[in-house]
Amino acid sequence: MPITELLEKNCRLYGDDISLVEINPELPETRRVTWREYNLIEPSPAPYYRREITWNVFNEKANRFANLLLSSGIHKGDKVAILLMNCLEWLPIYFGILKTGALAVPLNFRYSSDEIAYCLSLSEADVLVFGPEFIGRVESIADEISRNRLLIFVGEGCPSFAEDYRAHAANCSSSSPKIDIRDEDEAAIYFSSGTTGFPKAILHTHGALMHAALAEQKHHGQTRDDVFLCIPPLYHTGAKMHWFGSLLSGGRAVLLKGTSPSVILDAVSKERCTIVWLLVPWAQDILDALDRGDVKLEDYQLSQWRLMHIGAQPVPPSMIKRWRSYFPHHQYDTNYGLSESIGPGCVHLGVDNIEKAGTIGKAGYGWEVKIVDSSGAPVPKGQVGELIVKGPGVMVCYYRDPKATADVLKDGWLYTGDMAQEDEDGFIMLVDRKKDVIISGGENLYPVQIEDFLRTYEPVYDVAVIGLPDKRLGEIAAAVISVKQGFSCTEEDINQFCKKLPRYKRPHKIIFADVPRNPTGKIEKPKLRTLYGSSRLVEAQNRA
Repeated sequence: MPITELLEKNCRLYGDDISLVEINPELPETRRVTWREYNLIEPSPAPYYRREITWNVFNEKANRFANLLLSSGIHKGDKVAILLMNCLEWLPIYFGILKTGALAVPLNFRYSSDEIAYCLSLSEADVLVFGPEFIGRVESIADEISRNRLLIFVGEGCPSFAEDYRAHAANCSSSSPKIDIRDEDEAAIYFSSGTTGFPKAILHTHGALMHAALAEQKHHGQTRDDVFLCIPPLYHTGAKMHWFGSLLSGGRAVLLKGTSPSVILDAVSKERCTIVWLLVPWAQDILDALDRGDVKLEDYQLSQWRLMHIGAQPVPPSMIKRWRSYFPHHQYDTNYGLSESIGPGCVHLGVDNIEKAGTIGKAGYGWEVKIVDSSGAPVPKGQVGELIVKGPGVMVCYYRDPKATADVLKDGWLYTGDMAQEDEDGFIMLVDRKKDVIISGGENLYPVQIEDFLRTYEPVYDVAVIGLPDKRLGEIAAAVISVKQGFSCTEEDINQFCKKLPRYKRPHKIIFADVPRNPTGKIEKPKLRTLYGSSRLVEAQNRA
């Protein structure tokens, strides 16, 4: 059954219960933040506010948007892109798209105008739904992207080049559209950058979305009494797929637009949250704040908090040991997944296996896993090979990219590009990556993008970007730069030039040195990783 049926069910059974809460904490200072400076989660510049909707209102909003799309000429199989910050409208809009039989296409809110235009073109999106934070970026490409494409604005002060979501949706029927949707129908396109830095469009079915909900509920045992605190951005498969467990059980979720320790603990306390999904940096920040005495547990009501789970990057066992010293009664789980495997859950630790922290666990509900050599043959236990996974959440393909699809999908198995080994108890530990990717604070960075940008700076002769270990972020991007003869260049010069990049893409460390290349001209990154102490970085993080 399609996942939209879960929303209809909750509406019938728990219609007057609260489904979603949105909290915007008060900013400590009123500074203007441009989109290039965005953190992974950004509070609105507005004062503190709290909004909520019931399951009845959630479903009504989804239906009204679905009927708006249908009346605008959208048909089953069309694509509708979402470019919104986390907000109370996000999920009803997503489900409204699904109810039409169209495909939802979430976009990263830190995309530049060029990246937005590229992803709209690649996905063949027929509609773009965007919020006030994106007016400038969308306006700069409006003439290009509005050709044969509807632009719908969500918020106050609709610009002249877009249609007003609130005005139009209010006049649409609140009844559910009668569109036949089946598990095998295409449901969503998510974006994941490849090793070349260009986004790939990942196609998933309704069946994959439904399996994500089932797997999440099986792994963490959500009931209607659980309250899920969701902080990461909803365009991530991870955030949304973890919330799907709450959707399946009819439980409440809280969308929090803030990541400071006091803000997180305050939300857990006041909203009576029982399940919290954190990224490693946020968990580290909470522990550091507790160690310093900046926050005190006795100031909050936390006895109902039963589960902390974490993902998106390797989790140091030392951090989990520290966490247990403050929260000895918490269940703990870590999840491994890719956008290509519909987010988290194809491998997970399991709440009963905390002594195995440092591994990513075993196959998740409904999944198979293997570790194989370069020929695809399983390697003996204890030896390193590539992790491959198979299950109902594997993508259909990279949309409009058959070559890239053939590279990673073989006989139903998804080749993850992560090197791993299995211990004597069958638990899997990540060792290294085949793909040239840096995971910093849960965000994927693709070195080629940063390298290409730095090469445009005149004093730069050559550059290589590698990951270096970092206690809080897991790893950081470091740029090894060779300066042109006759030019001078300082770290301050590079940092100033890099302000043109979104903050999360900027190198944290600058190293002035020769960039080694092999006889074919390829950068010898293994040599650089060994030289600067980052070889088998993933293994080191998992053992920390």
